[in-house]
Amino acid sequence: MVITKRGLVLSAAAVVLTAVTLANTGCSSKSLASFRGSPKELVDEVWQIIDKSYVDGTFNQVDWKAVRNDYLNRTYTSDEEAYKAIREMLKKLDDPYTRFMNPEEFKNMQVETSGELIGVGIQLTQDEKTKKLVVISPIEDTPAFTAGILAKDIISKIDGKSTEGMDTNQAVSLIRGQANTEVTLTILRDTKELQFKLKRAKIEIHPVRKSVQKSPIGEIGYIRLNQFSANAASEMRSAIKDLEQKKVTGYILDLRSNPGGLLYGSIEIARMWLKEGTIVSTVDRVGEADKQTANKGEITDKPLVVLVDGGSASASEILSGALQDNKRAVLVGTKTFGKGLVQSVRGVGNGSGLAVTIAKYFTPNGTDINHMGIKPDFVVELTDAQKQELRRDRDKIATAADPQYAKALEVLTKQVTTGKTGNDKAESKPQAASPKPTATQAKPSPTPSKSK
Repeated sequence: MVITKRGLVLSAAAVVLTAVTLANTGCSSKSLASFRGSPKELVDEVWQIIDKSYVDGTFNQVDWKAVRNDYLNRTYTSDEEAYKAIREMLKKLDDPYTRFMNPEEFKNMQVETSGELIGVGIQLTQDEKTKKLVVISPIEDTPAFTAGILAKDIISKIDGKSTEGMDTNQAVSLIRGQANTEVTLTILRDTKELQFKLKRAKIEIHPVRKSVQKSPIGEIGYIRLNQFSANAASEMRSAIKDLEQKKVTGYILDLRSNPGGLLYGSIEIARMWLKEGTIVSTVDRVGEADKQTANKGEITDKPLVVLVDGGSASASEILSGALQDNKRAVLVGTKTFGKGLVQSVRGVGNGSGLAVTIAKYFTPNGTDINHMGIKPDFVVELTDAQKQELRRDRDKIATAADPQYAKALEVLTKQVTTGKTGNDKAESKPQAASPKPTATQAKPSPTPSKSK
């Protein structure tokens, strides 16, 4: 599989933090070429795409040809009937990331990837085992973030309607709406049930924030990347160049609560930090591998520490995994989300879309992080009280009141003073955050898999 610049993205608007390929809306063979006819032709188009490209050649131990015969022997009198049949057909794969999007849903996905949406600002996924709707993370400076919704919250009701049996597409359609209207989410957090009344708003996502922070080793560059949207790579390049002109001594890159976005963006950004080495490999169902590497285009070789947590997913894991495995950076925080699947997203029918899991991706050392996540070099857990305090007062992020940032600064200081730029000297024992905050950061934020 070839990863092109317009390819491999993480679908922020549809299901979850999964790396995705944006394919052409047309298909390569005549039998798949842009169906625009009857609803039955749409059903067959979707079946054909799955048949040719789905990552599991056994189709979840399902007789896929028998499925085709079953669904094509039915009568469809409307597009809606075809949509329902397609979703029913795809459920046989038991893969929440292979999904059909009607025209409105597909348009929403494309809008989200561009970095702008109307909603409350959460990234949503469906737990593969429990099928519950789980918040990956709230997006910074949005109604959900301000209200205090957290990563791993379970959405049990939307405006009083139970989400039992509801998929992410259905949930997103209920949560989104016109700007300035309200939606009430009922959240399960551990054993507590909480209600949040949120006002929908237009959300413009600027993925990169930067600042110069004072430290015992002089000024350092702090970069917060909250989503791999279409302009993430260009904003990152500008941020690094600006901070280089300011003569910073090292960098802290904050990927906490970053659920992903455009996969190619993660590759471009990795190349800004790496002179050489593998960035990511993908393997399809026949074992064909594609490898992306650095191209001697690094902007800086100064010491780098990367902050990650359970909300860092997909494209975030590709970037952090590449930097860790190549010993370019030390990772600090908690284990990442664990989403290592590649999806192809393409247009089908008359304006609909289809996301298909076509491959798995691996870090440079060959690690399959799906379900496993990436373990940081230094583990720093935050207590619930510390998380809430950082959310209540975001000015404390990237300060001594942020334990994870404090540890990152400690590690960076050691790198600068010893002249080491990677994790080859990382301590073997993980560090736990003390009850007292001790650091400096710029608030963890957002975004990996269905945004609302």
